[in-house]
Amino acid sequence: MPSRMEAEKRLVAVLNETLDGGGKAIIPVPAVGRAQEIMLVIDEYMRRGELKETPVFIEGMISESTTIHMAYPEYLSREARNKIINEGINPFESEYFTIVEHPSARSEIIEGGPCIILATSGMLEGGPVIDYFQNLAHDERNSLIFVSYQIEGTLGRRIQKGSREVSIIDEDGKIRIIKVGLKVHTVEGFSGHSDRRQIINYLRRIAPKAENIIVCHGEKSKCIALADFLRRRYGINAMAPDILETIKLR
Repeated sequence: MPSRMEAEKRLVAVLNETLDGGGKAIIPVPAVGRAQEIMLVIDEYMRRGELKETPVFIEGMISESTTIHMAYPEYLSREARNKIINEGINPFESEYFTIVEHPSARSEIIEGGPCIILATSGMLEGGPVIDYFQNLAHDERNSLIFVSYQIEGTLGRRIQKGSREVSIIDEDGKIRIIKVGLKVHTVEGFSGHSDRRQIINYLRRIAPKAENIIVCHGEKSKCIALADFLRRRYGINAMAPDILETIKLR
């Protein structure tokens, strides 16, 4: 995975490119954690003048989750904690951010000028981001920027893999075909999970050595591959169980 700094620079570069071209940037985000990370990055780079100042619209369950983050700043990163507690600056309440309180406000955003839109859900499987996507997908000036993992089988994954025509179910329950003309970007490096290398390094340092390892979170092929590697390389009884499979520990 790229370093956090590389990920931030990549995101800012894509946003600037989109905004300079007169487009809108849609960032699908999970409401908890990833949304707040991206908010902090956007606020920081705009304040520093490295990201073009533009309206940032936030919609979905993001606001509720952000309220909890603000209520417990002592659990945030050192930088965010210091700003809120010691400097009296709350980056989550940035002047650049506008909370979209009602769906009726979307039309003005969609028809307006260049902007950044943070909306749930992170994999395009529902939520307000769907409305933005279906109305902005046709314009090649716009960008769809993925900053979180897209699970196989989701709309987000299909678009990420290059589908230029997708079907969605609209508000009336009817299937609608959407032509994807906007640019699609994936910015890696914001993952909240350890990567393969970090997991292996962790396991190598465990004392005493692990006797059994159950790999149970991730895509099936990746789980099987990791378990197989651990068995062959370290002689550990590693397994990747199937869904509903029962494993007796004792």
